[in-house]
Amino acid sequence: MARYTGPKIRLSRKFGEVLTPKAAKYLAKRNYRPGMHGQNPQRVSEFGAQLREKQKAKAIYGIMEKQFRRYYEKASKKVGVTGDALLELLEKRLDNVVFRLGFALTRPQARQLVTHGFFEVNGKKVNIPSYDVAVGDEVRIREAKKKTGYIKNLIPTLANAKTVEWVFLDAKNLSGKVLSKPIKDQIDQTINTQLIVEHYSR
Repeated sequence: MARYTGPKIRLSRKFGEVLTPKAAKYLAKRNYRPGMHGQNPQRVSEFGAQLREKQKAKAIYGIMEKQFRRYYEKASKKVGVTGDALLELLEKRLDNVVFRLGFALTRPQARQLVTHGFFEVNGKKVNIPSYDVAVGDEVRIREAKKKTGYIKNLIPTLANAKTVEWVFLDAKNLSGKVLSKPIKDQIDQTINTQLIVEHYSR
């Protein structure tokens, strides 16, 4: 599956979003767009604002255009607000759930851990980052991976990990569970999904 491999800090400055822990200190010092004209006011058209919001969502969740469009098309067929359904689908990706549980510092790191076979869902190994985790599913670090250096270093930090309301972390057993569907108010992202819906509805 294709993924963005370019500079994350540049993307963070472009969208004003902390995409990696390292990007936080850069945004604190240079909270403006990259490039020689980054500090100049930018006039953005209606289409430009819609496109930018879509690109920001793609950057946050680490998804390329073809897959992101599929998520939108799936969300548009659901009952209710399309934008909310889109966010729900993005949040329920296995790599995002791993990130939300505190097993990874960033979504790219969570994606890598998943592809390297660190996790099982309901007792079965899953190495697909886009796997749709359902309510009630248990995500657990596989026994074979618990002795790796990464997991050994992770264990002390999990005791103080803070998770979102719709997931539960069992730090002692290195597992977690999806308690409910994520709703917009529980998602700490500044994504204007209405602009994304308008972009694809043109």
